[in-house]
Formats: sequence, structure tokens, C-alpha cells
Amino acid sequence: MPGRRRCRCVGFQPRIRYFEPRHEPEHEESTAHAGPGERVLKVEELESLRLKDYLGLKQEEAAARMGVSQPTFHRILSEAHRKIAEAVVEGKAIRIEGGDYMIKLEEAPLLPGPKFRYGWRGGRQGG
Repeated sequence: MPGRRRCRCVGFQPRIRYFEPRHEPEHEESTAHAGPGERVLKVEELESLRLKDYLGLKQEEAAARMGVSQPTFHRILSEAHRKIAEAVVEGKAIRIEGGDYMIKLEEAPLLPGPKFRYGWRGGRQGG
């Protein structure tokens, strides 16, 4: 029987919470098989990506920042990688929301928006 789920510490709040693939007309035949849908990426999964892949921290240090064990951090990170890979390969949107977390803004401020917007749109816009 699993124990009680602990709250994860998150060091930033994302400004953009929705990404979706942009349709490219010249590749219509290759994207026609991609059905509608989206993957939900939990906020703590995004935080694991930020700490390990973006900031380059070791798993032990990243796990300590999030207030979880190293094996738990690894499971969170692996799930985040799987969801993003599925969304990119299958042409699904990514929604960032939910999870079991608390924000610790003293560690890191609000990150600026993306510099490159080609291929993905920030926010849920009609289209």
C-alpha cells in the first residue's frame, strides 16, 4: 500500500501553460494521421525538467530542491519526458496544470516567456 503523497516544492510558476503544434500546409499529408488531443503535464513534472534539463542540476540536488527522494524525482522526470515525447511525436498539445505542489518563489523568479515561438503557440488561441 503506497504511503501518503507528499507535496512537491516548485521554484517557479510558468507564464505559458498551453502549447500546441502549428499546422504547416506543405506537410499536410504527414500530419493528417495525428488526431486531436492533448497531454497534461503536471507542474511538478515541468519543475523536474527545469531543474534537471534546463538548469543542469544533478538528480540528488534537484530532488532535494523539490523535497522528494531521488527515486521519486526520477519517476517524475521520466513521466515528464514520456509525456513530452508522446505530444511531439503524435502532434498533441501540451497543457501545464495540476499536480500536488507548493510554490517556493524565493528559489527562482517567474521565468520570461519563450524566445522562439516557431511551431508552438503560447496560450489557448483560436485557430
